Order: sequence, then C-alpha cells, then structure tokens
Amino acid sequence: MMLLGVDVGTTHCKAGLVGEDGTLLRLVSRPTESRRAPDGIFFYEPEALWQTVAATIREVTEGVNGSEIAAVGIASMAETGLLVDRETGEARSHLVPWFDTRAMAQTARVARESNAEERFGRTGLHGSYKFALPKLLWLREQGAAFEAGTVWLSTADYVAYRLTGRMATDYTLAARTFLFDVGEKRWDEEWIRQWGFAPELFPEAVPSGQPVGAVRDGVGVGLKQGTPVAISGHDHLCAALAVGAVRPGVVFDSMGTAEAFMGTTQGWRMDGAAFRSGLTFGRHVVPERFFWLGGLSASGGSVEWARQLMGEEPLSYEAVERLLDEASEGPTGILYFPYLSGSGAPRPDSAAKGAFVGLTASHGRGAILKAVLEGTAFEMEAIRRSAEALTGERIERIVAAGGGTKNRHWLQIKADVSGYPVTVSPIAEAAVLGAALVAGLGCGVYGNVEAALEAARQGDEDTVLPDAERYKHYQRLYEQGYLALQDPVRAFSRVATTDD
Repeated sequence: MMLLGVDVGTTHCKAGLVGEDGTLLRLVSRPTESRRAPDGIFFYEPEALWQTVAATIREVTEGVNGSEIAAVGIASMAETGLLVDRETGEARSHLVPWFDTRAMAQTARVARESNAEERFGRTGLHGSYKFALPKLLWLREQGAAFEAGTVWLSTADYVAYRLTGRMATDYTLAARTFLFDVGEKRWDEEWIRQWGFAPELFPEAVPSGQPVGAVRDGVGVGLKQGTPVAISGHDHLCAALAVGAVRPGVVFDSMGTAEAFMGTTQGWRMDGAAFRSGLTFGRHVVPERFFWLGGLSASGGSVEWARQLMGEEPLSYEAVERLLDEASEGPTGILYFPYLSGSGAPRPDSAAKGAFVGLTASHGRGAILKAVLEGTAFEMEAIRRSAEALTGERIERIVAAGGGTKNRHWLQIKADVSGYPVTVSPIAEAAVLGAALVAGLGCGVYGNVEAALEAARQGDEDTVLPDAERYKHYQRLYEQGYLALQDPVRAFSRVATTDD
C-alpha cells in the first residue's frame, strides 16, 4: 500500500509516492512558475499551476497500479489563494502569492479598524499583507467578481478541488486567512461581514487529513477514480510531523525560501503575554495539538537575492560555497538585517526594510554572503528567546530540514549563534512525506499519531555542534549590535517608506 504526497511550494511543486513504512519510493519535482505583471505585482496563473501539479502526479504514478495508492494528501504554501466560481470552478482571479506585498494599504486599514489584541485572541495572528483578508480587500478594489457563488480557496484547496470537484479547506490553511476562529474551529462570520463579505465566500473547514472527496472520473492525472483525497494543510506543519518535531521541547527549523521556526503546544491560550511575544499560533496538522511559530519571509530568499547580485549571472551554489570557505572562520562583524519582505516575530512589521551595518572596504563577497547567513541566524535566535520566555520551557532540540540544510556553513552559524546543537533530519522531502502521513492518518492507514511518527523514523541524523568561543562572540554581537540597532533600523524603514 502506498500514499501520494503533494507539496505545492513557492518555487517547486513536488509529488512523492510513499510506502506505508514511510519510505519515499519515487519523487518528481517541477518549478512552480510565478509571474510578474507590468505594475510589479506577482501572481501564479491558476491553470498553469494546475497543469504543473497534474504533470508531477502523472509522472510519479506512471506504471503504478492505482489500486495500490490508498490516499492522496496535499500540502501547500499557506497564504496563497484565489477566487473561484463555486458552480463552474473557473478562476475569478489569479493566485495571489503569500509573498506579494500589493495589499499593504489594505493591511494598514485592517489595523486601523480593528483591535489587534482581540483579533489575535481569535486567530493567533498579527496582521500582515500575507493573509487573505487584505488580499480580498485589494481584489475587490480592483473590480474582482464577488457576487454569489464566489469562493476563496487556498492553493492546496484548489488542487483538491481540481482532483475531486469538491471545495473545502483544512483548519491550518483556514487559519492563515485572518478570518478564522481557531479556538472554535469555525469561520468568524461577524468579522467577515464587518468587511462586507459573505461567510459563503469561504468553503467548509475540516481537520487536516480528513478526506474531502475522491478522485473524479476523467481528471487525467493517472490516479484511480475514487481514490480518497485529503487536504493535509500548511506545508511547514506537515514537514514538522515528518521530522518528528511535534512535542513540546522539540523545535522544527524549516529552511526554505521563507524560514519557519516552530514548536508544539497542547492548549490554546491567546493571552496578553502570547500577543506580546510576537509569535503566531494555530492548530497543528496533528489532531488536538497547537503550534507556535516565528518566521522570516526572506531567509533563503536573502541568500537568493545575494546570489543574484554578486555576478553578471547568479552565482552557482558551488561558487557560494567556495566564497564561504574563503571567508574568515569567526563572525564577520557585519550585521545584516534580513527584512527584504518585512520582519516577523518577535517584532512583526510588514514595513521593516533590510540593512547592512559594519561594512568596510576590506570585506569581500564571501564576508557579505556569510553576514547574510548570520543575519538570518540572529532572527531565529530572537524567535527562540521569545518562545522560551513565553512557554517557560527550555528548547531541548532543534531539528532542521529543507533546502537550506545543504549549506553546511549556514548550519554551523546557526549552532554557533544559538549555542544549541542543530540536528539535520535525514528526510530529504519532509513536506511531501508529511502530506502523505497526514492523509494516512485521516484516511485510517495509521491508527494513531505514534504509528505515523514511527513510519517517519528513518536514516541517521547529522548533528552540527556549536563552538563555545564563537558562541560567546556571536552573543555579544547579537546583544550589543543586532538588538541595540533594531529601533534605529526600523525607524529608518518608516522614513524610507514615507519617501517611496
């Protein structure tokens, strides 16, 4: 028996066949093509994205007996979504990416017209341009069709609809709209109406992994008609399950284009202390568990940005490694504030802008690249401190996964900055495996969470240990430099925003 896990990510769409024992049997990956309009906004074209997903599924299932696939689980980037016609399924907008900043003005309006702490108590979120509410306001101002029969679907929801013909979402993706009451597990209808939208704009929300339908006849992706399809949910949370980071004290560091640093909690307590922590919270893909999360939108994105700038052609990853090899062994002394797309916890600020401090003429490309890695590590240190202060529990273990783990320099810097060992999961495609496991849980392949976790235990872990002397140096730079300059850097961001 097999499971099919699909992960629709920011840069790649992946489909993997997973054995019941958790073994990744086959994987196909294709680029997720984002586009940019003349006015600068980014978008995904719905039909093109669906064709990419369909192609990955067809290729990964080629030659496989469809009867052997017990269920399909779909994970995706959390805040990307679109409007569709409930009757025909035709797209009424493009897919608005989580990283597109078009809705900044609408985000400011939401902040002015609401109580931030009250909203946090219901959603576990701090206002951001990433969420569906400001995007929907923007779409309405642009003349998008909102008549009866329009539905907002997240990316995984849309893929599930194309497979099954049924519209739904899961709790983890519904929660990233800023319109979902996480504690009550329902859409906040009064809040939705306050903005002039009908509650019917949103699909039914169900637990992660619960089948929302079955593969319909004629879908043409190589799957057997009637195969159960589940929305597994938020890709970072699916990956956390796959690497076993789903109990208190174990933190998952998802190192991708965006970086997420998350831990697990048993209860929902959104009080003033939680609000002031700057962290976000929500329901986990694991039943009856919750999570805290801090993130950086431009973590791997900062590396990609630097790579693009440092040559007439983007530097190869091998060239990046060589330049880092040539950089001095200790801290660079350069402070990089990685706010290319705003900042997250513990000081969420969509208007924050990036900065370098401490550059000299002696610094070369290797030092600047290393400073970029150091800056992202400082951000994760800020999140770690905030989480420990809030929960009163010391983090026992950091488990890292994602494309960023291929960079050994980055892992060592993370260990040296935090003083914690960083364990690299042997699971290469955590989100794909997690999507499959969540569907397996929801469809009865696994009787409980422990059985799914047992299936995910595979291979030898690699642990990167901190260096005591470098840790001391980094802590001084963090305390006396990175923290001390937060207010001035953010104040200048306001000036720069005003002058734009």
